[in-house]
Amino acid sequence: MTADQPVPNDIGTPDKVLSMVPYGLRVAAAASWRLLVVAGALAVVGFLAVRLAPVLVPVAIALLLAGLFAPAVSWLERKKVPRGLATAIVLVTGIALAGAVVTFVVITITVGMPELIDQITASVTDLHAWLRTGPLRLSQGQLDAMLANLTSMLDRNKSAIASGALTTAVTVGELLVELLLVVFCLIFFLAQGTRIWAFVLRAVPARIRHRADVAGRSGFTTLTHYIRGTAAVAFVDAAGIGLGLLIIGVPLAAPLSTLVFLGAFVPVIGSVIAGAAAVLVALVAKGTLAAVIVLAVVIAVMQVESHVLQPLLLGRAVRLHPLAVVLALATGLVTAGIVGALLAVPLVAVFSSGVRSLTTRPPATAGPSADAPPQND
Repeated sequence: MTADQPVPNDIGTPDKVLSMVPYGLRVAAAASWRLLVVAGALAVVGFLAVRLAPVLVPVAIALLLAGLFAPAVSWLERKKVPRGLATAIVLVTGIALAGAVVTFVVITITVGMPELIDQITASVTDLHAWLRTGPLRLSQGQLDAMLANLTSMLDRNKSAIASGALTTAVTVGELLVELLLVVFCLIFFLAQGTRIWAFVLRAVPARIRHRADVAGRSGFTTLTHYIRGTAAVAFVDAAGIGLGLLIIGVPLAAPLSTLVFLGAFVPVIGSVIAGAAAVLVALVAKGTLAAVIVLAVVIAVMQVESHVLQPLLLGRAVRLHPLAVVLALATGLVTAGIVGALLAVPLVAVFSSGVRSLTTRPPATAGPSADAPPQND
């Protein structure tokens, strides 16, 4: 081989090298690096969401409340009431109703707590007698030893209890600050929601701005239907279980009904936990028979909710598969606790509605494209 002759290339061209790699391996490699990019982006978003949770959570709650109050504000605006004044009327009315409910619950607890304490004392006395004379046949010495162990455990954990109380005080302060942020955001969402949404849309490319606008409005409509339907379901649950508690004579019926109402906003598990609390209070205060009756009332109300109210009030508006609801609830509960469980399902419903709107092919028009932005933009 002379110096002026080209050196043979055993590797070949890039296309030839690529053809030597099995097709399945090429597809797996391409999918893998794309999945890594998506996972990295999700990790960054999750990290930012966790770091900004004290801000994002109040904003999300304000959006939920805006979905609840927006129809009332719009109704007042159609009655020729200025938007700002309509917002003030709705907010003041809502705060007044919430304050009245809290005052009623506090008064009910104050009045009913002595009776509940007396009934708990009687139940403890009956339990003590059953432990001595029942199948366990515990002696007085064994009972005294159990009480001494309980007292000793409380003494050993005094510091933990004190630090927990301090943490609770700090948490209450943070909650008050976040509550003020919720009210502040809610005022502007109700009074200037259209202008805020128009400002957000400016970040969307002009060629798809109209479709993004439609998707966003569809998502907010879904949110409005969800929060209004959930509030109606929660009211029916609270009224049904509260009426049952009043008829049976269980103490603290009003606070327990309020707990049921609030629990209904956490799908699947909220009503179950609130109903379990009502059954437990009935068991302690009125005995086994009353607890069984309360359990039957709770089950009956939950059946009406699942088979009548949920499909009627939420089924058409939300259109989420039960598996998606459970997975969203579990994810929110694991990542952000009760707040995550409260926000997960409505956020998934809004996202699902927006995606359905974006993926639906726009109707054919004779004029400009359906994706074209409004002319005044």
